Amino acid sequence: MTGTGRVRTHPDIVFPMRRTAFAIARAGLALALAAPLAGLPAGARADATHPRTAPGGTPSTGTAAQGTAARGAAARGAVQPTPADVASTVNGIVPGMLAKDRIPGAAVVVVAGGRQVFTQGYGVADVNRRTPLDARSTGLFIGSMAKLFTATAALQLVDQGKLDLHTDVNRYLTGFRIRDTYPGRPVTLENLLTHTAGFDDDIVGTAEADPARVEPLGRNLAKRQPPRVRPPGTVVAYDNYGTALAGYLVEIASGEPFARYVDEHVLRPLGMTATTFAQPHPAAIDATLAHGYRPNGSGHTAEKGQYGSWSPTGAGAVSPPADMSRFMLAQLDNDPRLGRDVAKRMQQRHFAQDPRIPGMGYQFEERPRNGRRLLFKDGDVPGFHDQMALLPDEGIGIYVAFNGDGTDTVAGWDGVSLIDRLVDRYLPGRTAAAPAVRTGDVAKYAGTYRSVRTSHHALTKISTLVSSVSVRADGPGALTTTGLALDPAAATRHWTQVGPGLFQERNGQDLIAFDRKGILSASTTPAEAYEKLEWADSPALYLPMFGAGALVLLLCFLGIPVAALVRRLRHRPARSRASRAAWLAAWGTGALGTAFLAGFASLMTDSNALQEKIMLGSPSLTVLPVVLAVAFIPAAAVLAGTVAAWWKGWWGWSGRLSYTLIALAGVAFLKVALTYNLVALPFA
Repeated sequence: MTGTGRVRTHPDIVFPMRRTAFAIARAGLALALAAPLAGLPAGARADATHPRTAPGGTPSTGTAAQGTAARGAAARGAVQPTPADVASTVNGIVPGMLAKDRIPGAAVVVVAGGRQVFTQGYGVADVNRRTPLDARSTGLFIGSMAKLFTATAALQLVDQGKLDLHTDVNRYLTGFRIRDTYPGRPVTLENLLTHTAGFDDDIVGTAEADPARVEPLGRNLAKRQPPRVRPPGTVVAYDNYGTALAGYLVEIASGEPFARYVDEHVLRPLGMTATTFAQPHPAAIDATLAHGYRPNGSGHTAEKGQYGSWSPTGAGAVSPPADMSRFMLAQLDNDPRLGRDVAKRMQQRHFAQDPRIPGMGYQFEERPRNGRRLLFKDGDVPGFHDQMALLPDEGIGIYVAFNGDGTDTVAGWDGVSLIDRLVDRYLPGRTAAAPAVRTGDVAKYAGTYRSVRTSHHALTKISTLVSSVSVRADGPGALTTTGLALDPAAATRHWTQVGPGLFQERNGQDLIAFDRKGILSASTTPAEAYEKLEWADSPALYLPMFGAGALVLLLCFLGIPVAALVRRLRHRPARSRASRAAWLAAWGTGALGTAFLAGFASLMTDSNALQEKIMLGSPSLTVLPVVLAVAFIPAAAVLAGTVAAWWKGWWGWSGRLSYTLIALAGVAFLKVALTYNLVALPFA
């Protein structure tokens, strides 16, 4: 599912939040104890002699296209990766990364010149048994990397005339239909493969801990169809439901279950015999499976939630890292075993939020680096994170996988960071003329922006209360952003205008752009865009309301019983029944608000655990919104009590002002809860 986030942005989810966990969780996270694992290589080998294997076990020696790519790379200043040099570079980075960030294991695979040049595992696949993680044989959940196989399968069926990229998907569906929310604007396969279908994003409860409990894909898609929140083909927003629907179209068009089709028509032709989309897995694959972990105290906790109905998005999909090299080589070769020009079409741009900014292939993201074309995909499920980078012009592919979230979900960034360092080593930046700097008033771009992936209906919307993107004008032609970064240590970035609404990072190579509708897009996150918020929707308004309301309700819950006890000990006259009922309603509102806050805080203390709970659909995520729904009853009574108190002159000025403050706090708190989908009301 990927991820995210990023800011960590996609949630790739399916399963992430992320590709994330909520930033609000990070705020309450305690410092983890330092207990580094020894990231020693396991099953490690730098491999200069393991060429891509064709069906039947016949080694492939590389194509003329690969040789041309290698010569072209050299001409552009690229250094061809050698086994010894890659081993030296990666061995100098990964063990320390695992120890610092408390990740049990990792694997790195590099292909170049038509063959694997490096395949190595680090650390352990099982922290209790200390089983080494072997890049050739250990199965790892690949998360949203599965989306690449879904796109491959769909394009094969397009070539066979069984699917069409630009036809309404309802033409193929029989058991259910996609709602006609935007008449004349149907959802197409092209939209599904480029994350532009316009579905709302809701991943709560999409995962299962037990593969035997996984519901059939079509039945689950019919039951969980999200609202359409924007016309298709207009805005890019990472979309797990859309990709799962593309996989279901593969089932319908082929007449085979999705996992079987992919196995027979994608995996086997490439020799990926240890990779599977089946749930449950074949016994032989389960026997090699790594566990995924999150840090917990001084140790680790094995995570659940890697299975689910949406297998085309990554639920349940498993592969040893060495198998993924075969897919990378097939992509770099435009291998006909994938289908006629399927790889080439997957890598071509099919949508960009702004034509000046990198965009989307079919599931691949364009993320150029050092002036070179780079295609990227990542995947995240609880406890597992992986990243793939292809440089087609140079014939180089890099795959990184982890079986741990790392401290504060840092594993996703670790993979990106490692890829960047390898690209910088072998494909250094080329000297280019400095872009012309444009001065001028950029104040119109300033404001608060929110990811368009933000759910309109699910409670995961609360993440944006503390994780929005801030844009500040810093004089003519200069902007500063906060929250628009993959690197968790680089939240604030500075930009210089190089074109109308186009900005380049100061002393960097990344770009951001604002289109005519004011939508912000970034070269680092082409599968996600950001919309500007009006002041009335800004977290700067809602966060103080939420905090102040929560504080008053907590004081109300604790203080009213104390005040009642003091009043009784001092033998003060009893209040009227109506006024006592008013204070009881105030205490009830405070008690329910406090109960919600306590449950909410318990969810938010560990961002890694939160991801698992979101994916599995923790009972707390069901109960807590109901608690707030019940709170509306005493809160309504408090409002009525406030009017009565002033009308009838209850308690004196201080008592009436205190009660009014409680009423306002309750209204503010519940208003935020309604706005961010934290309350389960029939009309919410």
